[in-house]
Amino acid sequence: MSRMDTAAVAPEAYRAVLGLEKYVQKNVDHTVLELVKLRASMMNGCAFCVDMHSRDALAAGESSRRLFAVAAWREAPFFDERERAALALTEAVTRLGEHGVPDDVWDAAAKVWSEKELADLLIAIATINVWNRISVSTRTEPPVEV
Repeated sequence: MSRMDTAAVAPEAYRAVLGLEKYVQKNVDHTVLELVKLRASMMNGCAFCVDMHSRDALAAGESSRRLFAVAAWREAPFFDERERAALALTEAVTRLGEHGVPDDVWDAAAKVWSEKELADLLIAIATINVWNRISVSTRTEPPVEV
């Protein structure tokens, strides 16, 4: 049972986060965006977002095999260099440690993404982390039937 409907209680704040979401949807490659959203949501334990983003990715033509492999992407051969850099950056930003994002993770991403693409990717990672924190905190559950 959800604790609160943040969109109803704080509509202006909700619209602000939704604005970020709309921005990243326009500016980040859709395939990479769904992989990033799925990985961050897995890491954050957000069942609502894992469900939504896996369904969205499947509807957009992503393979179930690749989606299942997101949990073990380092060992899976299904991801290209840009996707791997995005997933590594997602993990580093999502689990932001005391020393921030490690240089090797940043450098690998900067090697395959332009500065603008990298900025947009960072905004995408930050945005899904905001959504995850809202959904997990309010105990938002995925729909039983879709």
